[in-house]
Amino acid sequence: MESPAVTFTLAYVVLSVCFVFPPHEFRAAGLTVQGLLGAWLGSEDAAFVQHHLRRSTGTLLAHALLPLGYYIGMCFAAPEKQLCYFYLAPEGWKIFFFLAVIFPTITSILAYYWSRNGWDNHPLARTLAVHALPQSSWRAVASSINTEFRRIDKFATGAPGARVIVTDTWVIKVTTYCLHVAQQQDIHLTVTDSRQHELSPDSNVPVQFLTINVASINPYVKAFDIRLNSTEYGELREKLRAPIRNAANVVIHQSLSDLFLETFTSLVEMNQTYPAPSNQELEPCIGCMQTNANIKLIKSCQEPNEGECQQCYCRPMWCLTCMGKWFASRQDQQHPETWLSSQVPCPTCRAKFCILDVCIIR
Repeated sequence: MESPAVTFTLAYVVLSVCFVFPPHEFRAAGLTVQGLLGAWLGSEDAAFVQHHLRRSTGTLLAHALLPLGYYIGMCFAAPEKQLCYFYLAPEGWKIFFFLAVIFPTITSILAYYWSRNGWDNHPLARTLAVHALPQSSWRAVASSINTEFRRIDKFATGAPGARVIVTDTWVIKVTTYCLHVAQQQDIHLTVTDSRQHELSPDSNVPVQFLTINVASINPYVKAFDIRLNSTEYGELREKLRAPIRNAANVVIHQSLSDLFLETFTSLVEMNQTYPAPSNQELEPCIGCMQTNANIKLIKSCQEPNEGECQQCYCRPMWCLTCMGKWFASRQDQQHPETWLSSQVPCPTCRAKFCILDVCIIR
């Protein structure tokens, strides 16, 4: 049986991780810095910059207190260690207590320094000051951002710890402790990475995430990366003034159908092949007329008289890409998780087939 100290340690670690990186349940219950300090932080819609000046500071203070909270909890979970009496505690715990006190002390002094002179010393204020016009200050930049953030036509996406906001003038990345800000007229955008995930935590369907590097011609503005779902790429491009370049070997799927087509192609390439007829040439695909037909439907998923799939006797008339698009178009758009395992009718004779029945002609 686990001791109370071990149980408390495991529980505290889990709760601390959830507090630092809050899941949906914690956010819904208000167990976040924004939820606990909402009255002090103020409304994000009313004053976006001022809200995040306080939020980043409050978050740093709250996270710095977590080690001290663990020590205090262990005083009750492990009374035999005599942690309540500092001079009797083991040497290792004395060092831990010293560090647990030092962290919030330093961050409190830092927070006080940042808040002096109306937050002039805060790193975010200094970041915004880089964009200020001569004879102006960071507050003028903050006012511009606040005004544009209140508009309903802004682009906003991402989790609370990695939000991306694009307004008419600004590109903003909100992280746990800071904000990255760049002016649209000064930036160069490059898609540097593309990651495909087989399952999305929200919808249980394949998704593609893009990493876009935002680099400013202003030497005082540090480059930063933003990450978003490829299905949001088109909306982002409409809001941006600068063009987005693609790095080498980066393929962007702007819709679920695009992503499915790539998966469909890779799965069909693993199926058995069909020998090309020796006495005749393949006709152009009747779907696109751009390439020769290279697909033959042969029931391979089960025995001839089993299952819903049927044998198709049509001659080759479709290319792999067009057949994949046909397959996707016949699916239930509200339940993409069923696409790969479903059957669709042949576009010519209506015989049902599945992905295992699609054979490439070689």
